[in-house]
Parts: sequence; structure tokens; C-alpha cells
Amino acid sequence: MTLLPPLPPVGGETTGPSVVDVIEREHRELIALCDELTGDGTDAARRQTLAQVISAELSRHLSAEEQYLYPAVKATVPDGYVLVEREIAEDRAMLEALRLLEAADDTNRAARADDVCRRLHRHSTAASGELLPLLLQMASVEDLIRLGNRVELAEEAAPTRPHPGTPASPPWNKIVDPAVAIVDKVRDVVGRRTTYPRDL
Repeated sequence: MTLLPPLPPVGGETTGPSVVDVIEREHRELIALCDELTGDGTDAARRQTLAQVISAELSRHLSAEEQYLYPAVKATVPDGYVLVEREIAEDRAMLEALRLLEAADDTNRAARADDVCRRLHRHSTAASGELLPLLLQMASVEDLIRLGNRVELAEEAAPTRPHPGTPASPPWNKIVDPAVAIVDKVRDVVGRRTTYPRDL
């Protein structure tokens, strides 16, 4: 069994959800938000707030995947770098779609939302149908739990707005993303922007 690159210690513990559980749960939550955003019974003000939350949640999610999930796939899965390069290209396109959704007004928000949600479904299907099962086969339970811990921690220090032009691979994304996140969070506070589903 191939060992993953060493991860920073997380209190010496290997308890908590595995990276597979974390990623799949987040995909389900994001898809539920997208379903509400594109649903018929959602008014314009709610759609705008939902768009902000989806943008923030998905920006955090993709940042953490690029910092920890993708390097793990590269290190453990045969030809994993091919899968990762494909997913990074898709992530960049999704971040650009999110940027356009953030800038949308009432006349084009529905089309922008449909594009983001279509890309999210593809992203989720690729993860659950290919990346995560392969990682589950190749990595130890302890490594998967430690990765889950790191993904959850990385999301708290991740950008809350889409930045398609920032680095997508370590080590640079681990340096740039937290720095960009500070600016994002200041802007969120000043603009009273909603960034978590619990605040909807």
C-alpha cells in the first residue's frame, strides 16, 4: 500500500469522519442548495442570498479539495495525476461560473445558476464514481480520517469567493488561499454577505 505524503499532526488523534464522508456530505449539501436555488418556488431575494452561500461554500470546498484531496489521489492512485489534472481544469471552470453567478442580476441569475449546478453535479458524480472509491481502495483508514480532518480545517481558512486565477496545487495554494481568504472575509463583513447555510 502506498503511503500518503506526511500530513501535519492534528492533535495526535485519528478520530472523526474520513475524507470520503466529508466530501460526499458536502456534495449532498451543496446539491440541495442548488436545487433550492433553481427551484420554482424561490423568490428573487432568496435566490440572491442562496447564490452567495453556494459561491462561498463551493469556493471553500474546492480550495480544500485542491489542497488535500487531489494530492492524496496523485500520491496513491495509479495515474492519479491524470484524474487530478482533469478535475483541476473543471474546478477552474466552475470557479469562473461562480464568479459570473455572483455578478448576475435578476435577468440572468437563473441561467448562471443552472450552469453552476450542472457543473456541481458533474463534480459530485466524478468524485463519488471515480476519485473517492479509488482513494478508499488505496489509502489506509487512518490516512483517510486525517485527510478528513485537514479538509475541514482548510475550509475554515479558505476563500469565500471564487478566484479562478489563484494557484491550484500545493505548496502555493496553501499559501495564497488563506491570504486571499482574509480579504474575502473582510469584504463579507463589510458587505453583510451571507456565506454559511446556517445563516440562511
